[in-house]
Amino acid sequence: MAQAETGAPPRQSHRFLWLYALAVAGGAVSYVPFLTLLLPVRVTDLAGNETITYLAYIAFAGAIAASIANIGFGWASDRTGTRVPWILGGLLLSCLLLVSVSEAQTPAHLIGLIVVWQLSLNMMLAPLTAWAGDVVPDAQKGLLGGLLAFAPAMGAAAGALVTIPGLADPDARLILVALLVAGMVLPVVLFGKPVPMPHLMRSGAELPGSRRTFRRGAVSRMWLARLLVQIAEAALFAYLLIWFVSIDDSFTDSDTARIFAVVLGLSVPLALLAGRWSDRRDRPILPLAIGAGIGTGGLLIMALAQDLAGAIAGYVVFGLSTGVFLALHSSQTLRVLPRPETRGRDLGLFNLTNTMPSLIMPWLTIMLVPLFGFAGLFVALAALAAIATALLVTMPSSN
Repeated sequence: MAQAETGAPPRQSHRFLWLYALAVAGGAVSYVPFLTLLLPVRVTDLAGNETITYLAYIAFAGAIAASIANIGFGWASDRTGTRVPWILGGLLLSCLLLVSVSEAQTPAHLIGLIVVWQLSLNMMLAPLTAWAGDVVPDAQKGLLGGLLAFAPAMGAAAGALVTIPGLADPDARLILVALLVAGMVLPVVLFGKPVPMPHLMRSGAELPGSRRTFRRGAVSRMWLARLLVQIAEAALFAYLLIWFVSIDDSFTDSDTARIFAVVLGLSVPLALLAGRWSDRRDRPILPLAIGAGIGTGGLLIMALAQDLAGAIAGYVVFGLSTGVFLALHSSQTLRVLPRPETRGRDLGLFNLTNTMPSLIMPWLTIMLVPLFGFAGLFVALAALAAIATALLVTMPSSN
């Protein structure tokens, strides 16, 4: 009532924002420990010497399934006009299928299970992502983006937790992951109780709390900018250890994991600060442009690095800046989508920027590294990040 009387824009409750961020982190927990740690062990048990080949098959088939499912279930939740039943259905099915991975007896059986698991997982993730667009006003999207930075860190932390020696055997680890996911996603469904925001469901309306709008073309710029940065991110995720070892052969996978953990942890407060600043100053795109620009610098530092200290410094600069970029981009994308009635489907199309880099990055690496070394790869990735920066800096707004 006070908001209506004073004309103040409606704001979403902090309870919902925090529980929603917890649920999104649960989404990360649902796939990060499994795909990076638990699945390779299972594939090794089943495929032996052909592990690398079957992991490649799984990655390709899983990426295609995830891309299609994210668009499809996003569209389905648009058509039904509700998100929660899809979230709950996807949560239940994906947890059951995750646990059933231990029953796979052949590599082909495992690939089939992973494809169906990806379909069910995105039945949960696509409506969950769109839900934020339905109930979080533009004036709080920076804060939302900062909170979303917790997701990658929680995914990595869950991987460390479930693999503690002696805590659980391989089959029990799958059950533990499923329980963690349910425990993180269910609270927002049961207790989130978001403040209704009917104005966020109207196309072309003058939206309370939405001070800055964007012209035609903003969606394509946001999509392409994220894709370019994600290609660089995917390349570093896949080849960082190999590059570090090429500089210092005493460097281990444990050392790399610690660096990842530090970068992910530090990116959370940075994203929160940047998100709150963007809300207060009504500058939603500027932190994205700065993040992509600093990421470009980090890649150039890596290209010029001659020793391990320089290499680590360059990666820390890149990792922190792009961590902030990706978290805030996820929330500010909701601001530029033009049609609330197709929000879930459109976010599914944006999700292609998360899956396509895994298909593009290996070929880019194969073309560049044999001829120019990792320095050449990093220069090329820096050029992509610089293009992303230019796209964002020159994005036209209508006010």
